[in-house]
Amino acid sequence: MKIYTKTGDKGTTSLVYGTRVAKNDAVVEAYGTCDEANSLIGLAIGHMNVEFFEEKEALCEVFHEIQTILFHVGAELATPKGKEVKWKLEEQDVFKLEQWIDQYDAEVPPLSNFILPGGHPSGAAIHVARTVVRRAERTVLSIGPDISPNVLAYLNRLSDFLFVAARLVNQRLGRKEKGLHEK
Repeated sequence: MKIYTKTGDKGTTSLVYGTRVAKNDAVVEAYGTCDEANSLIGLAIGHMNVEFFEEKEALCEVFHEIQTILFHVGAELATPKGKEVKWKLEEQDVFKLEQWIDQYDAEVPPLSNFILPGGHPSGAAIHVARTVVRRAERTVLSIGPDISPNVLAYLNRLSDFLFVAARLVNQRLGRKEKGLHEK
């Protein structure tokens, strides 16, 4: 199978089940933004792999699971209304994020100020992924009212998770967070 199909040369792409839409369709924007966030999570994992810190492997497994679910979000978004969703998001996917948020938030110092994104390249990449997930959430809303509530809840919770995860990674790698107006 060749990587290129030439079927998108005129500005259209296929959704699940073969429905063709314009490449700037709101659905394509939404799942494309999820893909962008997924790639940034992969970048963060790549940066973590050059450093050693306690529990790195467990955290990387969590990120790999999130990447898989984020792929499922894209597949659900790309499934036309009325068709069977092959990888449907469930409430338990959102709940799992909440468990990780609570676990990791307990390991970082309480917030007393807004913090600036940055730190270790891995932490910084996670912060960028967080902002892209927020954009994905806004983009998904432009599709219309038929979006699964689990998709919206997952994206909302994922951005919270990524915020806490960036703080955790920076802490584990010895990078001090900077608050507003700190030098």
